[in-house]
Amino acid sequence: MGATKNEIFHDQINEEAAIFKALGHPARLAIVKTLLTYKTCVGNYLTNEIPLSQPTISQHLKVLKNVGIIQGTIEGKSVCYCLNHTVIERLRVFVGDMLLQYDLQQTKCDC
Repeated sequence: MGATKNEIFHDQINEEAAIFKALGHPARLAIVKTLLTYKTCVGNYLTNEIPLSQPTISQHLKVLKNVGIIQGTIEGKSVCYCLNHTVIERLRVFVGDMLLQYDLQQTKCDC
């Protein structure tokens, strides 16, 4: 397998790629969509919403937290997760800008 050449890209592109890679799993998308519906932090409720075991959900939460999509607080044995609004806004702007650049009227593919 060839090596990835992340070093040839700007840090911002690499960070955005890591975020999209983390979002590339259905369970992680489900977690993010669930967190989008709540205005407060969510703890054990995720195991009621997503049909996966608690250890599996914890592994996916770790991936999302490592790239900054979510943040969590620990109080005793309780962990509470919520979206990182800064990263979510960055994603919204990135995707919005990308879609604005794609002009449906001028872009035609004859494949």
